[in-house]
Amino acid sequence: MKPLLLLCLLLPCGLPTARAQLPAQSLEQVIARIKPSIVGIGSHQKTRTPAVQFIGTGFAAGDGLSVLTCAHVIDKLLAANPGETIGILTGQGEVAQFRAATVQALDAEHDLALLRLSGTPLPALQLGDAAEVREGQALAFTGFPLGTLLGLHHVTHRATVSALTPVVMPSANALRLDPKRLAQLQKAPYTVFQLDATAYPGSSGSPLFDPQTGLVYGIVNMVYIVNKGLKEAAMTAPSGITYAIPGRHMQALLLKNNALSSVPAAGAR
Repeated sequence: MKPLLLLCLLLPCGLPTARAQLPAQSLEQVIARIKPSIVGIGSHQKTRTPAVQFIGTGFAAGDGLSVLTCAHVIDKLLAANPGETIGILTGQGEVAQFRAATVQALDAEHDLALLRLSGTPLPALQLGDAAEVREGQALAFTGFPLGTLLGLHHVTHRATVSALTPVVMPSANALRLDPKRLAQLQKAPYTVFQLDATAYPGSSGSPLFDPQTGLVYGIVNMVYIVNKGLKEAAMTAPSGITYAIPGRHMQALLLKNNALSSVPAAGAR
């Protein structure tokens, strides 16, 4: 099997609500409403030029002071330089502002991270029930592909749920079975959303949402690589196959860390 690339790049939600309770809007209206909730994930270091860099995407959930993103984005930031301050970027373009955050929790198994802010809450996105998602369903995701190359300008991609598939798929042959993959195969794999959509490094942490309501059903975290696993291939020849972690795992992480007062019963995914 061809390898998967986690979508982060190092370069110089409110309470869950039933879909019927949210009015249908056009995608244009939904994007305008959710953009203030979607942030860049990066770091600040005074001695660096530029002082602020970001490598991924996240979004506000819960009380607006909790931010969800991917664990591999935070791992990369933590490994880069111990002297850096991790945080989020809000706003857009040249008026972007950096806000420091603490890493409240990491869920490596589901590639999720929860950051905690102080100060003024952000408008939080609402989480839907991922068990309602079906193959062929039209969704969308908004984030910051290619990180600082394109700047803090929200980019939205349409997506079709092409399959509900196990997170770990068997390798084509024994030579591709590394220790990490063997450890994953020993566990019961959970289901992820396979999307017919193009994502790039920097898209990690983008909310996967209903284009009519803005309800978040998943979080984008990796892309299928065709060209021998080279990171450059994700930019020069994207496969158009992207994966997202279903929202039930985000709900569990928020509830475990008291970021939600209550959640409805999650579905099977």
